[in-house]
Amino acid sequence: MKQLLNNLKGDKGIWAFVALLALFSFMPVFSASSNLVYVVGKGSIVGYLFKHLIHISLGFLIVFLIHRLPYHKFKALSWIAVPIMAVLLLYTLAKGNTIGGANASRWVQIPFTGFTFQPSSLAFIVLMVYVARYLAKIETKEYTFKSSAFELWLPVFVIIGLILPANFSTAALMFSMVCMLVFVGKYRLQYLFSVIGIGIAGLLLFFLIAKAFPGNKLTSRVDTWMSRIERFTSDAPDEDVYQIENAKIAIASGGIYGLGPGKSVQKNFLPQSSSDFIFAIIVEEYGLVGGIGILFLYMMLFFRFLVTAHKAQSLFGKLLIVGLGFPLIFQALINMGVAVELLPTTGQTLPLISSGGTSIWMTCVSIGIILSVTKKDEEMAEIEAEARLRDEALQRMIDREVALEAEKNNNIEEIIERATKGGEYSIEDESDNPMNAVLGK
Repeated sequence: MKQLLNNLKGDKGIWAFVALLALFSFMPVFSASSNLVYVVGKGSIVGYLFKHLIHISLGFLIVFLIHRLPYHKFKALSWIAVPIMAVLLLYTLAKGNTIGGANASRWVQIPFTGFTFQPSSLAFIVLMVYVARYLAKIETKEYTFKSSAFELWLPVFVIIGLILPANFSTAALMFSMVCMLVFVGKYRLQYLFSVIGIGIAGLLLFFLIAKAFPGNKLTSRVDTWMSRIERFTSDAPDEDVYQIENAKIAIASGGIYGLGPGKSVQKNFLPQSSSDFIFAIIVEEYGLVGGIGILFLYMMLFFRFLVTAHKAQSLFGKLLIVGLGFPLIFQALINMGVAVELLPTTGQTLPLISSGGTSIWMTCVSIGIILSVTKKDEEMAEIEAEARLRDEALQRMIDREVALEAEKNNNIEEIIERATKGGEYSIEDESDNPMNAVLGK
């Protein structure tokens, strides 16, 4: 175990909080999966638990492998990956699978494996690394809106535009996080406000096209988005608020201490009880104490992101932590906000806790890159500390040689002058102290 821990580099606080969230996830996932077994009649509880174990185990393997890589290599990888992701997202939009009629065309089948994959999750990571790369490149250079529009914003709008038709919440979160990242990267505010205006205008144009040409595949999700917003802002009952109502019942039933592990009732009525609405099941079984405990873990993880970003020795490393770490926390807050009806239904999972391979693995990719940054910073700090120790030791040796040479030449005045300065050198052995020559010892 000690050898294993020694191989885990980077910020130990991030490692600890990620591990705690992942370990806790087994209990609510095990409980909530009974909905799929007894209500839907699909699989077995042990089978779902084992599947979640595989997802978590592979996720930590991803973290371990990625955090060993030098983080500066992700600069070149992002530049290559952006056009690849654009092609993959275009393919997904045209040929993607609909999972149970709930997720539109946002999944693709991995050939010869039987697994499905959500490219938008990987595109999120690639885009944030690409934006961080660009901001680090122009840190000390002059740039214009025209040059940044082509090199920075064109890839951003292409990637987000390909995600938008099938997944509005992810596209909106991605655009918000990109704007936050360029703000942290000290991109000119007047340029940023112009980009935000262009983004809002583009979204309105998309809605107008959807209304003008109903029934089109690319705009078929617009009515779903509008109905969710209308239900959220209206008090009128609607059969489509089924999940929200049952989530609220689950939270209300939990009370302060909850019903107990595995004793949730509403998991039998929530279709997405192990993914989108797992926070409601957590509160029902573990009460307000459990809900606040999960929120506390995410806030502590957020605090570690802030600390490590502040300590990062390069702008690129700082922006990687902000661009990949902060979205995980905001996604968790969005998931919790939906469960308690503070926000309209979005479909965002609870990072590291909700079941699902793609969401867990992409979260682990982000964590791995962040740990790679902190690992490099720790290595640089250790090198600097060793260099300081060597310099101090060398200075002590030089001071000692000078003192011994002065003693040898009977240069009493120099000995007294150096001795009275205080702290320029230290000699542990009292017999080697040059002041002994002055005192006649």
